[in-house]
Amino acid sequence: MSDPELLARYNYDAFVPAKFEPWMRFEESPPLGKVGPDFPLWPLEGGETNLRAVCSAHTYTIVEFGSFT
Repeated sequence: MSDPELLARYNYDAFVPAKFEPWMRFEESPPLGKVGPDFPLWPLEGGETNLRAVCSAHTYTIVEFGSFT
């Protein structure tokens, strides 16, 4: 990530709505049951794959984004 301002906004110092709500853009998500966009993924054990390959290998796939602490 090369945008210091973006990085500073993402790493907010307090978990309050004013800081995290700008990142919550559920209206941009595909509706339930519709195909989502494909994008690259890097498994923890190394290598590279993509969302389509993971979804085709499993009945259900859950993708979690962001940092949860």
